[in-house]
This record gives sequence, structure tokens and C-alpha cells, in this order.
Amino acid sequence: MRLQMNEYTESKIKEKIGEHPGSLRLVYDTINCGCNGVVTLQIADQPWETDVRVESDQFEVWTDRQQEQQFDPVMKLEAEQNYPSFKLSSDGAVFSRNLRVTDMRQQAAK
Repeated sequence: MRLQMNEYTESKIKEKIGEHPGSLRLVYDTINCGCNGVVTLQIADQPWETDVRVESDQFEVWTDRQQEQQFDPVMKLEAEQNYPSFKLSSDGAVFSRNLRVTDMRQQAAK
């Protein structure tokens, strides 16, 4: 799987990551969402044991190997210009128009 993003999106992700090291995790979250699942983008200290690398030119990106099948081979992440969220899509589908970034790092909680 490959995750593509434009320069504006890269700058917005860099803002979210900030000065603390972290990698991105693309997650299809089904916990406490009251539905079939919601796509989220997490900033994590490190990948989980079950994660596989997602190709990306700018960032270290991971997804759970069992969830990888939920996504298309080439995904596009785009920052919204006038709203603090992202759009995740592929050539064949829109996965989320309101994707939020959640910081799951331990040092961010301090």
C-alpha cells in the first residue's frame, strides 16, 4: 500500500507531529464508535507489533496487517484548506471526508 500527499498536506502533518518524534498509523477503528468503523490517523511513539509499513515519501506510516485489506493499494491524504481535518481517498472511493489526527504518543500526554 502507498499513501500519497501533496505539499500542503505534508506541512499540516508536520505541524501535528511537532517537535516530538512519532510515526503515523492509519487505523480502521471500530472501538466505541457505534458503527461499522471509522478511519483515523494516529501519531504514535512506535508501530504496533502487528503493523506493516505503508509506503510514503515524507513520513513513516504504518497500518495493522489485518486492516490493510480495508484500503486500496494507492491512497491519497489531503488536508482541508479551511477546516482542521483531512480527506482520505483513492481513485475508486472516498474513505473519509473528515479524518482527524489523534496524538497517541506518551510524551504528548505529559
